[in-house]
Amino acid sequence: MGLVTRPPRSPEDSAADLELVRRVAAGDQGAVDDLYQRFRRPAFALARRVLGDDVLAEDVLQDVFLGIWRDPGAFDGSRGSVASWLLAMVHHKAVDAVRREESHRRRRARAEDDLVLSAPTQTTDVEDATWERLVAARVRAALHALPAPQREALTLAYYGGYTQREVAALTDTPLGTVKTRMLAGMRRLKDTLGTGLPGPAPADGTSR
Repeated sequence: MGLVTRPPRSPEDSAADLELVRRVAAGDQGAVDDLYQRFRRPAFALARRVLGDDVLAEDVLQDVFLGIWRDPGAFDGSRGSVASWLLAMVHHKAVDAVRREESHRRRRARAEDDLVLSAPTQTTDVEDATWERLVAARVRAALHALPAPQREALTLAYYGGYTQREVAALTDTPLGTVKTRMLAGMRRLKDTLGTGLPGPAPADGTSR
């Protein structure tokens, strides 16, 4: 995946870009907004091209411009223009987001596959084995019927062995949101499967 073609910048544009970075470094929050307006379209196009998702692309832009506000001194004029520096950051963070999303998908797939393998294997009774497979299939079907955020939180917590705090860190989600998703997901599972399901994963450092 290559970079999008950067629109040509005139000397006047480059000087204005440098002035905006200087204003950001001086603590002028309005300069970040001005910088965003100047580069939003090429930055979004680049992030969208790498990620293939509008929402994730917007998240990348927010992350990049927040980083500029926090550390405007990271810009080194001897290594290139403001435009090339900013778009390089967009590309880097977009690639990181692709890797993060792929890692989440692999984790969810492994956790859901473990549902089928989690039935006890000690018994040799055919009826018991058949029943365990049916239960596992029902749980997996019920999980797939949940909204994706609820399914992700529950599979990571119960079948990945992560605590609520670890789920929050892995999914870049506030802890309170993770708790809400898990509670809502558990309620829906209990409505579908009946009672007897475990309670929410602990929020401290202990794993199930």
